[in-house]
Amino acid sequence: MADEQIQSESEKKKEDWMNAKWRPMMGWMYMLVCTMDFVVFPILWSLLQSISHGAVNVQWQPLTLQGAGLFHIAMGAVIGISAYGRTQEKLNGANNGGLNLPTGSGTTYTPPSPISGTGFSSFTSPPTSSVSGSQPTVSTGFNSSSGFGTPAATVVTGFGGKPAPVQPQQPML
Repeated sequence: MADEQIQSESEKKKEDWMNAKWRPMMGWMYMLVCTMDFVVFPILWSLLQSISHGAVNVQWQPLTLQGAGLFHIAMGAVIGISAYGRTQEKLNGANNGGLNLPTGSGTTYTPPSPISGTGFSSFTSPPTSSVSGSQPTVSTGFNSSSGFGTPAATVVTGFGGKPAPVQPQQPML
């Protein structure tokens, strides 16, 4: 009884290889099936027809698309759910390939600190409004003496010298 419970590291690895590699193997198998069904078999089918009959008369019908593509739907579900499951395992600290990762590494995002002295303190500061009252403002053009910090002139006329429509009061959201 005691001999059955004691296992070496190599025996544990031999026993565990299927549990560790089934997700990548599903991806490799799906990639191989798609490559064969969409690339290799159509070429071989056309070569076989041209050698035996002299012309390609019948087009290759992909086997995995038979039955409304259920194979691709099923493989997408298996690979997608297993990738999601493995992500959850990693986030919860399972295995990590035998590595002992320090806490706070890998999935923790810390935003960069603002760069001082550039005038760009952060993108979260409230935007400055260029609307005075109920009338929109526009810059006065190239020959204006106003700079970036001075308020621009208000629009009182529209195109063709007609009065601009009165802007309704905007509700506070």
